[in-house]
Amino acid sequence: MLKMVTPMLLAVVGLVGIFKTYVTPEMIKALFNGSMLHDMIVGVGVGAVSVGQPFVSYIIGGELLKEGASFYGVAAFILSFVTLGVVQLPMEFGIFGARFTLWRNFLSFVFSFFVAYLTVLSVEMFG
Repeated sequence: MLKMVTPMLLAVVGLVGIFKTYVTPEMIKALFNGSMLHDMIVGVGVGAVSVGQPFVSYIIGGELLKEGASFYGVAAFILSFVTLGVVQLPMEFGIFGARFTLWRNFLSFVFSFFVAYLTVLSVEMFG
């Protein structure tokens, strides 16, 4: 198991290092402006085109929060990063068919907003 996970962990550490080097806090603050709807749209959009594993999204999300991104945007990013797959659409079309793939992505898109909102709301209520 360690042999399988090590390359992924090294890649995550490398990506976070590249992220911290080339993406400045000013860039993140310009991207996420603090408006709930705007930040969720940006988070879902960025997450949809940068598909990955859940543990990677948590690390990236934590770094985004440290750099000043809003919780709405980060929650939407994490959800869409894991559930939406714009990059892998051609593969999914071939395996699952176009109808199923489009419905799955549409529902993931819609629920990314809904669940992100409920996540922030619940953290504010109970946190």
